[in-house]
Amino acid sequence: MKKQILKSTTMALLLSTSIANAGGMFSVGHKNFGFTIGQDSAYGNNYSVLGLNAHYFVADNLSVGASFSLWLGDDPTISQLTVPVTYHIPLSMPFQPYIGAFYSHTFMGDNGHGVDYDDYDSYGGRVGMSMITSPNSYVSFGWVQEIYDDGINKESRGYPEVSGGISF
Repeated sequence: MKKQILKSTTMALLLSTSIANAGGMFSVGHKNFGFTIGQDSAYGNNYSVLGLNAHYFVADNLSVGASFSLWLGDDPTISQLTVPVTYHIPLSMPFQPYIGAFYSHTFMGDNGHGVDYDDYDSYGGRVGMSMITSPNSYVSFGWVQEIYDDGINKESRGYPEVSGGISF
C-alpha cells in the first residue's frame, strides 16, 4: 500500500512539474531538427557516421521522431533508419535530463567484392542531458544501449552520443 501511494505521489509530482514547466523548445507542437556526427566500427572497419534527425513533440516534453544516418569511409556500405521516442524531464534550469527508446533498421550493402550482408534490426534505450544553448537550440550528451538482432545472433553494446539541434 505504501509503495502504491509513493508511486502515485511520484507520478503526480512529475506530471505537475511537466505541466508547470511546459513551454519552450520541448513543448507540444514544436519541431526539433538536429544532426549527429560520430565514428563507429563494424565488420572490422572504421566509419565516419553522419546523420539528420527530426522530432515532433506530441505532448509537452514527449517527442516522436525519425533519423537517417550514413556510415561513410569503408565497405560494406551502411545506412540506418531510426524511430525514437524521447521524454525530456522538465526542470527549470538550462540542463534537462532525457530518457528514450528507439527502433532501428540497418540497410547493408555489399563489400565491393561481391559479398552481400543481411539487413538487421536493433532496438534500445538512451539516457542523457540536453543543454539549452539559446531559446531555439540545444546540445545533448548521453549514453545509448543498443541490442542487435540479425535473426541468428543477439548482442548488446553501449556507446556515448553527442548531438545538437534547433527548434521551431
